[in-house]
Formats: sequence, C-alpha cells, structure tokens
Amino acid sequence: MQSRAIFASGCFWGTQYYMQKAKGVISTAAGYIGGHTDKPTYYEVCTGTTGHAEAVEVVFDPTLTSYKELAKLFFETHDPGQVDGQGPDIGTQYRSGIFYLDEEQKATAEKLIATLKEKGYPVVTEVTKAGTFWKAEDYHQDYYDHKNGTPYCHFYRKKF
Repeated sequence: MQSRAIFASGCFWGTQYYMQKAKGVISTAAGYIGGHTDKPTYYEVCTGTTGHAEAVEVVFDPTLTSYKELAKLFFETHDPGQVDGQGPDIGTQYRSGIFYLDEEQKATAEKLIATLKEKGYPVVTEVTKAGTFWKAEDYHQDYYDHKNGTPYCHFYRKKF
C-alpha cells in the first residue's frame, strides 16, 4: 500500500533531501505544481510567470509513517513564515505550500498550522488542493545526492 503527499518549501532540492531520508518514504520526485502552464520547464518556472511552485511529491508507506509525520517534517525543515521565498531564494516559485490530495490531508495541514501559530510561529504556508504535479528535469532529481552536498536554504528545527 502506498500514499502520496506534495510539499513546497522553497528550492525543491532541500525539500527532497529531507523527505527522502524520512522513515517510510518509498520515493520522492522534484517537480512543479500550482501553476497554469502545462509541462513547465525550470526556466519558465523561474520567471515567476507560470504560477508554479517548486515542490516534491513523496510516495510513502502509511504502515511505516503517516501523512502527519511527513507534514511535521515539512514544517520543521523550512521557515513557513517567509513569504515567497526561502532563505536567499526569492520568488513565488519558492513559496511555502501544502498541496493536499484529500480532505484528510487538508484537515491535518490546517491543524498543524494552527498548532504552530498557537506556539507563536508565523505561518504563511498555503494549503491548496493539488492539481497536476509536473516532474522536473532529470538533473533536478536527487540533486544533493549527486553533488554530495547539503541544503543551503533548509535546516531542521524541532517545532512539535
């Protein structure tokens, strides 16, 4: 049995780096979602005119982890209070967003946002019904594994 989740938290390289290391994750893919252009390219998305966010599709085993645990990891590995960017990466394509696939995911995301706000964290994360997820070009997949690097815009900070 497999489930899916889609998260956008700045540059998809860093998001994928943390998600692919999480317990129960079967696979991840860097890509684009939330825009109005079919089959967008990286260069088109970078112009900010397609409306897409850089995002990661996560396929996971729900017997080993939950959507809630992955959503917590999403919030704990980026700054959900930064508008249209993450660290030095600025633009709507780097916005914080959860693209839910069903009402249960939507409710979970909204509850986690409420919890963070109660704890005093600013949160501008968009919670949007998922449209088409367009897989990014091959050279964006597993970027840090191929480059033997670590994220420069993402960091882990326990919040829950």
